[in-house]
Amino acid sequence: MTKFQLRSLIIILICSLTSISCKEEKKEVQKIITVAEVNEEVKIIPIDTTKFDTFFKKYPKFGEFESDIRKLYNKYDHHIWQDGKGLVEFAQILHNQTHQIHEEGISDSIPYDDVINSLFYEENQNKSDINTELLISSMYFYYTKKVYGGIDKETSTELGWYLPRENTSYVAHLDTLIANPNLIKEGKSKSFSQYYNLKKGLKKYRAIEQGGGWGASITFEKELKSLKIGDSAIAISQIRTRLFKEGYLENNSEENTYDDELITGINKYKKKHNKKEDGLISKSLIKELNIPVEDRIKTILVNMERCRWVTPKIDTAKEYIAVNIPSYRLHYFIDGEASLISRVVVGKKLNETVIFSGEMSYIAFSPYWNIPSSILENEIKPKVAKDENYLSKHNMEWVGNRVRQKPGGSNALGLVKFIFPNSNNIYLHDTPSKSLFNKEGRAFSHGCIRVESARELAIAITKRHGDDDWNAKKVDKAMHANKENIFNIKNKIPVYIAYFTAWADKDGNVAFFDDVYKHDDRLANLLYKTEK
Repeated sequence: MTKFQLRSLIIILICSLTSISCKEEKKEVQKIITVAEVNEEVKIIPIDTTKFDTFFKKYPKFGEFESDIRKLYNKYDHHIWQDGKGLVEFAQILHNQTHQIHEEGISDSIPYDDVINSLFYEENQNKSDINTELLISSMYFYYTKKVYGGIDKETSTELGWYLPRENTSYVAHLDTLIANPNLIKEGKSKSFSQYYNLKKGLKKYRAIEQGGGWGASITFEKELKSLKIGDSAIAISQIRTRLFKEGYLENNSEENTYDDELITGINKYKKKHNKKEDGLISKSLIKELNIPVEDRIKTILVNMERCRWVTPKIDTAKEYIAVNIPSYRLHYFIDGEASLISRVVVGKKLNETVIFSGEMSYIAFSPYWNIPSSILENEIKPKVAKDENYLSKHNMEWVGNRVRQKPGGSNALGLVKFIFPNSNNIYLHDTPSKSLFNKEGRAFSHGCIRVESARELAIAITKRHGDDDWNAKKVDKAMHANKENIFNIKNKIPVYIAYFTAWADKDGNVAFFDDVYKHDDRLANLLYKTEK
């Protein structure tokens, strides 16, 4: 007799002996009998924790999961992946996903792959034992930590990634998956949406690789500086093939003359990669188009890994600002849609813009520029030494032992700055140097982020967070007041400064951006040593 049946019998006896109308007790009896019948049918297998030590000695490569596995079976005191009839369906789903882990951009194979595969042979599926149970649990933790978590937080921080990462409990996540095992195939409960876009892109570029890649490299005659519409060259037909394979041309005529069809494809490519849509085929464009598809795949893999470090909660955030350093773009998202997109200037290589997040708490109109001590020592003081009137000529003044630049049109911060307090002393701001936004590569600052559409961003934020009287006219007046004035943001706006050298749309069409700080190779060497 099971403990459930015993308990139900005791309740029935009590009710009979006391002659009491036990309506609630009868309901409980029925509930317990139902549970007992279900458990009798399913035949839940108690877990034997005394076998754990033997298991981890036999399979030491799974030792990193021992703590999680012990927590798991402290919570579930029975087998999860097996019942009295053998392996449950969820185990099959998990095994299929682990077998396809390469599609998740993971190059490693699970330890003891042959042993685990043998568990799913038809002749073994109806067997239940502790080794099988613990091997599948190890497979679960291997898969979820590789696919959802990626490398550990300490390593990503060493790589310069200071965006916050979630402390995920994969023990707790198993509850969700047990309720709906198909979620592990969809994965949408645990990963940032861009991950799935890049995953589609990965499939697309691997198909190109398997089809022979781009084909022959594009040859550009030395005497040519550029090609424009109407020109003829061997390179033209090669460019057609290249753009056709990546999907930027619908047809490949293989013609050697630069025509309207090709200019459409060239500009489509340039728009995707945030380049000027001038239709010009330059040497730098040819160099970019000649990057092997294998290298593009590596870039996708690296950025899929970075997606694992981003909380999926960002997908449901009501409002946030995101700056992607390699694409030189700022996006202001409201309810999941980009309400404003602006070109930006970021830190040069020697003054890298830090990858981190903060909360925008106020806007300073007609701001002072409090000159950082490093700039003061290395740039301002040497100029003052040569010209004693340097400060007055540049609208600067001493305040104690610091120097600041007064508000005005010549102020290095322009007419407005956006503050999200942080130890890196980085913020968004306007600039009087508008011409820099016309350059394709825009790593020129000392670390802060110059925003081309600073006025429009200020209008959008004050309209959303200010009183009804805030409008474009009032923003313009505040920006030209020549006296610093503050707009406080009551509901602070999350700001994310990120680093993605590949970004895909929902259809898996990928844009690639220059690795301005040379972060990709270091991460790729760490993660994908076996990838091409």
